[in-house]
Amino acid sequence: LLAYFWMLQRDRDRLADWRRRANALPLGAAALAGTPYPIDRESVARELGFDRVCENSLDAVADRDFVVELAAALALLQVHLSRLAAEIVLWSSREFGFLVLSDRVATGSSIMPQKKNPDVAELARGKTGRVVGNLAALLTMLKGLPLAYHSDMQEDKERIFDSLDTVSGCVAALALLLETATFDVDRMRAATHGDFSTATDLADYLAMRGVPFREAHEVVGRLVLQLEREGRGIESVTAAELAALHPELAGAPADLLTVEASVRARRSLGGTAPEAVRRQLEQAKAAWTARGGEP
Repeated sequence: LLAYFWMLQRDRDRLADWRRRANALPLGAAALAGTPYPIDRESVARELGFDRVCENSLDAVADRDFVVELAAALALLQVHLSRLAAEIVLWSSREFGFLVLSDRVATGSSIMPQKKNPDVAELARGKTGRVVGNLAALLTMLKGLPLAYHSDMQEDKERIFDSLDTVSGCVAALALLLETATFDVDRMRAATHGDFSTATDLADYLAMRGVPFREAHEVVGRLVLQLEREGRGIESVTAAELAALHPELAGAPADLLTVEASVRARRSLGGTAPEAVRRQLEQAKAAWTARGGEP
């Protein structure tokens, strides 16, 4: 989830950056060539809350790049929401069972009484096409226009307002979904057993003791093939088996092949070790509040 926080934080930054460029006053550009009336455009801009005036009257009326840029930022934001929604659909499925959705954001099946449908996530994912489509429509609207105003530009309103409404609704709905969901940590932990997710840790252990990684990769690969034939997970390997596999594995820590040890080992910035996650959480909270979010 922290990965999605940083994606959405960049989306937030993009929208703030868009406002900096878009917040220019077009008043006084008139139809395309400016106005003969002696108005103080800069004074009007200050009174109305604009950062500046549009420098060129023809540019002010002949382009809608500020609409396209907003549509692009919204489309990317919606794509990130769609990816999160896809995770939620998977995590809440019976096969995964990592996430339990609240009845507030799920519906029952019209046929299967035991089924809970992740409608909010599926609809957020499905609406991404229209937001991306709105961006494509706006770009297509502009691509062949000569300078000055053309009625084609009236098409921007429907597209950008639809994108704003759609993305705003999806943000609110997915926020409620996550606020009311519960995570089945025991199910997540159980899913890590019986596979080979810590095989890389074994290869890394050998490499850190001077064994060339190519050799370490081959040694561990042979072990995985053997375990697959025997129907065993890598966590079942005994100390004696490790010692027989390679001399450098004699005396290896007893918890080397556990998922918990694998998680703790990744202490680098942005890693999975508890202290690294806590540090990143503090960074995320600071980034959020620095941009005006509630603590």
